Amino acid sequence: MTGASFSVLARFEDFRSNAKGQSTDGGHACVERAHICGSGSPRHGASHLRRFLSPRLGKKIASEVTKHDIATLSNDIVAGKHGGKASVSNARHMRRAASGLFNWAAEAGRDYVTASPCVNLPKLDPEHARTRVLSEEEIRIFWHGLDREDLPWDRKTCLALKFELVTMLRSGELLAAHRDELFDLDGEHPRFDVPLKRVKKRRVIQQPLSGLAVEIIREALASDKQQYVFASPLGDMPMNRRVMATALRGTKVKGKLETPGIYALLGLRPFTPHDLRRTAATLAGDLGFDDAWIAKCLDHAASMKQEQIVPSVTGKVYNHSKRMKEKRAVLDGVAAELRRIIRQSVPATQTETERRLAA
Repeated sequence: MTGASFSVLARFEDFRSNAKGQSTDGGHACVERAHICGSGSPRHGASHLRRFLSPRLGKKIASEVTKHDIATLSNDIVAGKHGGKASVSNARHMRRAASGLFNWAAEAGRDYVTASPCVNLPKLDPEHARTRVLSEEEIRIFWHGLDREDLPWDRKTCLALKFELVTMLRSGELLAAHRDELFDLDGEHPRFDVPLKRVKKRRVIQQPLSGLAVEIIREALASDKQQYVFASPLGDMPMNRRVMATALRGTKVKGKLETPGIYALLGLRPFTPHDLRRTAATLAGDLGFDDAWIAKCLDHAASMKQEQIVPSVTGKVYNHSKRMKEKRAVLDGVAAELRRIIRQSVPATQTETERRLAA
């Protein structure tokens, strides 16, 4: 039997094993392999293949899958006939993940397929931009509501939600925060270094911490022995990456509500953890900060017009230092605005910039 005679499911298992890799280079090859999934995260790419591709095409011979098969699957996902609710986004994720799989399968030396079927597919409709931003009143209700003792959700989860609003970091970047990734918490320039394995863009993020962010960390680190900031109730380990979204929307069993979500308990319109990032960015924009500075806090790529091109090593170091100052100014400004909104007293941990902006 030739390599091309194996099923899509068999190729997926080989593909997933290869993406995990047996790297001896400190993990860099593993990160490089991750991008063959076609999505920002190898875990997400594998999940999209498992959810959307395998149930429909998993038993089909890999070399016999056609672009018509991929197009039909894509259309069914958009129409809600496969993979859950109708979703253009899910169809796009499936296409990217499938493209990564078949490009890998077609590489010289493997030749499981002669060419990828993920070419010349009809264009998908544009996705509707998400625009949910919490109002000042919603922020106030949300912030104080997270302190309610009758919430059915773990305190660390509530603190993680506050931390996302304060730092603009993604849930996956902050949930596994480790004590060793925190620097200068008692000094003038506290920061949180997110390792590249947890970052969507596969690069280290050095995120300045405002005084408000440091307060959240100090509460979350309940003891000197605790290593993970937002430790799981099950032990000193990271919480599940979906816990924040689950806490917001609640849980259901067989279609019936099991645990109510935070936004429902607080009487707020539905929102996601990502909407907290957008809310913080909107606050920063309303404060007058430059879009390029805000983009750096969000770890978004800035446009060429916004980035100064400096070829020398010295220039790169200078730009890094400048970038940190810009990010710190934005995040301190957001923290000061949040303090105003939630009407907190000014504690001793507030930074000099926060005190000046709150004045």
